[in-house]
Amino acid sequence: MAGLTAQTPQPTAITVHEQSRVLEVAFADGRSFRIPFELMRVYSPSAEVKGHGPGQETLQTGKRDVTLTALEPVGNYAVQPTFSDGHQTGIFSWDYLYFLGSQEAELWQQYEARLQAAGATRDTPMPDKTASACGHHH
Repeated sequence: MAGLTAQTPQPTAITVHEQSRVLEVAFADGRSFRIPFELMRVYSPSAEVKGHGPGQETLQTGKRDVTLTALEPVGNYAVQPTFSDGHQTGIFSWDYLYFLGSQEAELWQQYEARLQAAGATRDTPMPDKTASACGHHH
């Protein structure tokens, strides 16, 4: 996940669509994806979302209306979005964006399944985590 694999095409264009809340990414292999901000936010590759190992993921809910307030380039290999809920620690490499775009249908299914298992919906508010910002061991 760190950087580019030789197989991952370079993006040729990245467009933020505020109204439809999608990030449009066109790749050099001719494929183009419209990745919903919600999907990006829910699958953010940050420690806050991913946790620090398998099974430590934090289920993200209530992100349906999240928007991008900024999108910063990271070197030549990634972008770092700032989301309207303040989340900004996820670094999305080109191969991760390609993964999100190409696997979108499966990722939504996995997300819906995790929501169901947790008894939550896409619109459930996130639990208040002011007590522990990162959810480390107590």
